Amino acid sequence: MNQEQVDIKTPEYVSVQFQSAGLGSRSLAFMIDTLLIMIIQFVLALFVFYVVLDWGNVFFTDSLATWPIALLVVFIFLLNFGYFFIYEFVSGGRTLGKSLIGIRVIQENGHSITLLSSFIRNLLRLVDQLPGAYFLGIVFIFFHPKHKRLGDIVGGTIVVHERRTKKKKKKQSPIDKEIERRQLSFEQLKVEEFQLKSLREKEWNLIKTYAERFTFVSLSQRENLTKQLSEILFPRLQVDESQLTMYEKENQLLLLYVKLKDEWEFDL
Repeated sequence: MNQEQVDIKTPEYVSVQFQSAGLGSRSLAFMIDTLLIMIIQFVLALFVFYVVLDWGNVFFTDSLATWPIALLVVFIFLLNFGYFFIYEFVSGGRTLGKSLIGIRVIQENGHSITLLSSFIRNLLRLVDQLPGAYFLGIVFIFFHPKHKRLGDIVGGTIVVHERRTKKKKKKQSPIDKEIERRQLSFEQLKVEEFQLKSLREKEWNLIKTYAERFTFVSLSQRENLTKQLSEILFPRLQVDESQLTMYEKENQLLLLYVKLKDEWEFDL
């Protein structure tokens, strides 16, 4: 089926257009991910049979062979489910296959996929696979107006093409100039990707307001704002602010702003 435009109204009452991913692009991404999983399974199986079990000297009837094989089976099961569930959540709705094809999973409100949504949509892969070869999922994607499989419908998600915007030379904002002046990079951010998922719209609005006012307030006001915001966010992000100077706290908050901006703001 042809790709279709999907209009999404965000909780901030912003209308955003995405292009839903059809059966072709989703199938290709899935094949890439499946190939990667098969390679991991094959390498692990070789390790277990030829290194752990010393294949050829130990037989399946040997009691020593039972636990490594059992662990291998359990790991293979967890890999097939956990790969999509965890990868999509920590990578903003992308897996390796989706990234290469240029598609991602988002919530119906346009925001990044949540842990619960990722869990539900991937748990229901078990149903979408029925009666075999993802037949039910293919039927749903083909006939659904937004190309959703059952897991997307129940999980409240949609698979869309990445929004590719042409890079334009535009006038830098005061905060962009300040970030450039400080020569900040994401390597300096003391927060892991999974910890950022704990931040919600309320926290984003605080960080955004902080960044917008950063260059317009006096140094004493800036210091006060930095102190207040760091006391709110750093404990939640497991950042030890006692080890940071005021300047370093400012850098961390500005990096958080840049990091979260792509997730919470849209190019219209």
